[in-house]
Amino acid sequence: MKGSFYRRDCTCKKEPKKCTCGAKWAFTVDISPHPITGARRQRQRSGFNTLSDAEAAARSLLYEVDNETYIDESKALFKDFAPQWLAMYSEEREVKPGTIRIRQNEINNLMPYFAYMKLKDIKSDHYEGAIKKLKEQFAPNTVDGIHRTGRMIFKKAIQKELIKKDPTQFVVLQKKKKTIEDLKKDDIPKYMEKEELALFLKTVATQGLEMDLPVFLTLSYTGMRVGELVCLQWDDIDFDKQTIRIIKTYYNPKNNTVKFNLNTPKTVASARTIVVEKDVIEALKDLKATQDKIKERLGDKYVDQNFVFAKTKRHPGYPIVIKTVEDRMRRALKLAGLNKTLAPHSLRHTHTSLLAELEVPLEDIMERLGHTDDDTTRLVYRHVTKEMKKKASRKFGQLMGSLR
Repeated sequence: MKGSFYRRDCTCKKEPKKCTCGAKWAFTVDISPHPITGARRQRQRSGFNTLSDAEAAARSLLYEVDNETYIDESKALFKDFAPQWLAMYSEEREVKPGTIRIRQNEINNLMPYFAYMKLKDIKSDHYEGAIKKLKEQFAPNTVDGIHRTGRMIFKKAIQKELIKKDPTQFVVLQKKKKTIEDLKKDDIPKYMEKEELALFLKTVATQGLEMDLPVFLTLSYTGMRVGELVCLQWDDIDFDKQTIRIIKTYYNPKNNTVKFNLNTPKTVASARTIVVEKDVIEALKDLKATQDKIKERLGDKYVDQNFVFAKTKRHPGYPIVIKTVEDRMRRALKLAGLNKTLAPHSLRHTHTSLLAELEVPLEDIMERLGHTDDDTTRLVYRHVTKEMKKKASRKFGQLMGSLR
């Protein structure tokens, strides 16, 4: 074995084997020359309590070199590699801006624990400790996301041969067991009963603001996402066939009217064409007629981008932002005396519940909503159909009771 073994930082200045100051053992060994330049290469290790420990570590290192499994671990800091990983992740997967923003937030949550640590120095205990602390601060789903990002970062570091071991490999998030009180709670997402929806739409029709009726009629009758609604364009509407085509979604995290992105749907199933009722078609026809008059009146001031739900005052022609829909819904709910915590997405759940009540198969509802699989939709569907079964049982009991 080519190399030397010595006491590092020895203060007694004696022979290594006769050292009395307790200095740790270290070694320096030659490894294979640089593959390109042929220059001599050495590796040093220190911190061993005994000469035997140092020799064993040296043999292990040389064994890895001989078997081409040796990795010269990087001195890169977590704070430097994490942004590099995010750039590679974005390029390799062609992910949407919203996903990048989520991943960046998850990296930010890992930074307080690892920012100035070298990747190679982050061990399983460090990572597990960080996850435990994060679980005290955030909801389980948030911690799941942070852990998922952490795993991808270290997996990429191994792929790039920057580290030997993945500190996240054996860290498993234990799901909190539900207590009896938890099981008693109603986990059903908020939605309206059919009578409440009718009242809501009547309020919108009589007291709504500009475009409120076609906006909320379309959301209620289609179950589409609000991000799918605001970026609808007129060529997505087929008045003759009474269909709406959904092939894009709207991304605008800062609610800046003129700075938005139109993205493809998240999944293949999200791109769909759905049949709608005549009421929706008629409302959209009225909206188009009104919009055409506004275009004619404003002329070049109207930036015509063919959007269905376009602004007519400030920045005319640009699509309305999601926050506008949320604010308008809050206003209408207040006027109707309904639950003000409901949101536009609640209309999606409402659509699911009413279709379930009409005994439309779950698979057909999923297809209409643009889902391949969704636990929330299944939950609403099961809840509604369960209540229907209870009613059927009561009716049967009443029938039998009347025969006595």
